Formats: sequence, structure tokens, C-alpha cells
Amino acid sequence: MSVNKNTLRCLITGGGGFQGYHLTKVLIANGYKVRCLDRYKPVWLAEENVEFIEGDFSATHLIADTIKGCDIIFHLACTTLPKTSNEDPDFDVSSNVLGTIRMLDEAVKANVKRFIFISSGGTVYGVPSIIPIPENHPTNPLCSYGITKLTIEKYLRLYHQLHGLNTISIRLSNPYGEYQRVDAIQGCIAVFCYKAITGQTIHIWGDGSVKRDFIYISDVVDAVLKLINSPMSGCEINIGNGKPVSLNEIIDNIEHLLGRTIKRQYSVGRTFDIPVNALDISFAREKLNWEPKINLYDGLDRTIKWIKNHHKMEIKSIKESLGK
Repeated sequence: MSVNKNTLRCLITGGGGFQGYHLTKVLIANGYKVRCLDRYKPVWLAEENVEFIEGDFSATHLIADTIKGCDIIFHLACTTLPKTSNEDPDFDVSSNVLGTIRMLDEAVKANVKRFIFISSGGTVYGVPSIIPIPENHPTNPLCSYGITKLTIEKYLRLYHQLHGLNTISIRLSNPYGEYQRVDAIQGCIAVFCYKAITGQTIHIWGDGSVKRDFIYISDVVDAVLKLINSPMSGCEINIGNGKPVSLNEIIDNIEHLLGRTIKRQYSVGRTFDIPVNALDISFAREKLNWEPKINLYDGLDRTIKWIKNHHKMEIKSIKESLGK
């Protein structure tokens, strides 16, 4: 499939978030028109030529009008987190799975050219039997979040088969970088960097040996852009760095970049935390001619510099309160 970006409108659900921000910026810079659907309008949207619609992607009355006139859908929005999804699986399924099915129905009616879904490479596989994890690895999620992501992937395949909808599911590892929230319960790198910069103690579930696959946000966006014109459809693709890194290693790198020791506090590990996860990205290398360009150390350096600049007043206030 080949598309003329200058005539296409892209819809980004969850476009006001961290990933949505970076994707929006790059799409606009590359000549695409962007419509953003989110529950809250971020301040930065005022700086961009973006059509904003306030609302939830699972709202039946809203989604048809939101999709109308759009050629490409980037479905980033999600109402739950891995940490909290098991507390209310009913809400997880009703909001995410049913909401996405309504979107798929409307996408078929609107003759959408491409439907790109951000799935979860960190949760859909469960405990891996091989590292790095290929796309054909068994899928046995340990949390409702992973189950709903996997279910949505299956529906994308179904709509591709039944209706010819051009779909792709990105099994994404753990993205990080500028504009990621430093006060969230997801996205440990931004949280770790912020706490380290302000002299706060970093709290870690378990002994810090848990290993994850972290990918810098610009590499994610680069892969997503390549998928717009890719002939692949009705399948899943891993997008990650391909290398497992422990939480302790991340903090060690932050210490090296800051030139000082960081206070750490360890607690009992969580049952849904898989010991190690790293994605096999051979398929992406072969089919997209893509691979990550930013290594962890450089990505951490960029993230730290951004936090120092963007959160100057907060950092000063916290340091003063801690007597730093």
C-alpha cells in the first residue's frame, strides 16, 4: 500500500499522551493532517496545527463522527495499566475491547486505509521460554491488560480477514524519553531520572534484577512511520530495542550520568512482574528496514537533560525542601 501523506488525515486516539505527542509532531512535520482524540487537551496541542476532539474512544456516540474523514488510525488509547488491570477485568474488557471493536466497525464503514494498534510486547507473551521473544512465541499474559491487548490483536486479524481492513498490531516494548510523565505509575525511566535529579529515594519492587526492553521514543515513531506504507497487514510486529536491561542497571547508568550515588529502597516483588522480557526485532529489521538508533545510555542522557530543563522550578523546590 502506498499513500500520499499530503492528502491524508490521521486520527490518533490517546494523542494527548507521551507517545501521541511525539507521533503528532513527526506526522505534522512530514506533511500529514492530524486529528487527536483524548479525554484531556494537553497544553502543547495549542502550539500545533491539530484538530482536537475531547472524549473517550469507547464512547459509542462519539466514535463515528471522530473517524469520519480519516484515512489512517493510530490507536494508542488505553483505559488501564498492567499494574491495576487485574483489579477490575470487567472494566478493562468493556472499555478497551468493546471500545476498539466499535472503532473497527466504524473504520470499515469509513473505508479507513490503515489501522495501526499499539499493543504490548511486555505483557502479551507472559513468561518467555526464549529471549529475545519472537512474534510466534506462545502468548500467556499474566494480567488482564495483556489479555485485552491480545484480544484486540485477534479482532484486528478478524477484521482484516472479514472486511479487508488494513491492520497491524505493534507489540511495543517500554518506550521512554522527553515529555514522559515523571509522576506516573508507568514509565519507570522518567520516574527514576526525576527522583534521582531531585535527590529523592527510588523505590523498586523486588531486588532490581527484573529485566525489561527499553526503547527510545524517536525510534518508536520511526518504526510507526515506516508501517504506514508497509504492505504488511493482518499481523503483529515486535518493536523494541531487543536487549534486556535490569532496573539496577538503569539506576547505575543514571548514577554515572549524574556523577553521584542514588538512594534506593527495595520492597517485595509483584506477582505480575515477569523476570525478564526482551523482544526479537528480526522481523522489523527484515520487513521495515528498521532498527533502533539510540542506545540506552544516550537515551537516558537526553531524558535527564530534558527533565532538568522542563522541570526547573519543581526540581529547585524539591531540592530546597530536602535541604539539597
